[in-house]
Amino acid sequence: MRLDPAAAVELACSELKAASGAGRIEASAGAGRANAMRQEGVLVADEAGRPRPVLKWAGGKSQLLGTFQHCYPPGLRWGAIQTYIEPFLGSGAVLFDVAAQFPHLKILALDRNPRLIATYGAIRDEAPAVIRQLWEWQEQYWQAGETVRRQLYHQVRERFNAEEGSAADQAAAFVFLNRTGFNGLYRVNRQGRFNVPPGRYRRPLICDAANLLQAQRVFQGVDLRAGDYGSVLGQVDAHTFIYCDPPYRPLSATASFTAYARDAFGDEQQRELSAFLRRCRARGAAVMLSNSDPHNADPHDDFFDALYHDWTITRVPARRSINSQGDRRGPVQELVITNYPVTLPAGAPPQKNRPGAQDRLEEASLHRNYSSH
Repeated sequence: MRLDPAAAVELACSELKAASGAGRIEASAGAGRANAMRQEGVLVADEAGRPRPVLKWAGGKSQLLGTFQHCYPPGLRWGAIQTYIEPFLGSGAVLFDVAAQFPHLKILALDRNPRLIATYGAIRDEAPAVIRQLWEWQEQYWQAGETVRRQLYHQVRERFNAEEGSAADQAAAFVFLNRTGFNGLYRVNRQGRFNVPPGRYRRPLICDAANLLQAQRVFQGVDLRAGDYGSVLGQVDAHTFIYCDPPYRPLSATASFTAYARDAFGDEQQRELSAFLRRCRARGAAVMLSNSDPHNADPHDDFFDALYHDWTITRVPARRSINSQGDRRGPVQELVITNYPVTLPAGAPPQKNRPGAQDRLEEASLHRNYSSH
């Protein structure tokens, strides 16, 4: 059974309404049409009916959510925390998880990539229009041979770089390029033009209608902003949980995911972020940070251990899924750094607990003052 874009949106909406009470998408009078949509790749939802990240993203945290849930501050559970701030939004995996578990929260989410924030804003405001365009492109892509698929990719990429069409059109282009581009990367050149080459996929899931509508519901309760993390300091207080997942410090001299925005994010920027997070801690906020573990490449590289010497540092296993060489997408360790104690279940990886001592560094003389931003 083939469905047109309008029918895809209509059925996805009706199924989401039916699932809202049961917590999952179930069979109904329209089960035949729903099965057709599932087979064609336009209706996908997890067992709990919760949204998953709309985009593939370097360093995305979906695989670590089970561990992260043990790392969230206790104040979330008993209601002491009222505001959640995520200044490096990326795929939004942690935001979706936190929003689903703690619906009372006021949520502020930022990213330095304005095109990413605009895409999420369009999904929030115009999800059906985004779905219709993605459906049309998916139909074209799936029915085409490799040459035509590459041509379609370049046409959409040029349209995206020229910023043609409505906000919904641009959001659909962002999602399409993410789903069909090489390894799901986001990379721009010095002129700010997206330049990732096409990937070699035959039937990638481009139009995930149900998940887009679920994401729309979450984003309707989120203050989305394009900007620098320092701009949120005035909104941080003792009832705030702030989670930062900045561009990774490269595991080697040649491996870097910091190109997702044009500005570099090297060691000096990591130090500046540390200074900012210490200011958040001084305001009473619960702070959680994740990053790649330098020990993956050099056991003697204690950059983060030294930078956060008086915080709780937990090393957790992960798997890198975005790499130009498939044999290098293997297990690595990631760091979870918090300003509060963390208790992991039995059998979890060891952690290094640091007392909440006074900061030994004179931040004002070493780092840029973000409080004025």
